[in-house]
Amino acid sequence: MSIASDLIRGHTETIILANLLNGDSYGYKINKAILKKTDGKYELKEATLYTAFRRLEESGSITSYWGDENSGARRRYYSITPEGRAEYDKLKSEWEKTKLLIDKLLVNGGNIDE
Repeated sequence: MSIASDLIRGHTETIILANLLNGDSYGYKINKAILKKTDGKYELKEATLYTAFRRLEESGSITSYWGDENSGARRRYYSITPEGRAEYDKLKSEWEKTKLLIDKLLVNGGNIDE
């Protein structure tokens, strides 16, 4: 069973920022980390990933630079900024509040009389 992408789609940027908290990385490696952390149940589409990188860079949450690999293809690395760390904290807090509300709404089959 895979995770419904609609449930996660609005949190793509938060997921990317969370990955970058651990250090600079590139798209393929981030996507593989997401796949591993979800036991193969969720993977970002390449277009979604790079659109999110562009939005995060435009907002000042991340910066990017070209790596200088000696073998293989040149990779574009992404780094979280102080603004990105603050944005991550804000988005994670919003997620935690939302999760609590949804948990309350779903308990007992959503019965509001209890």
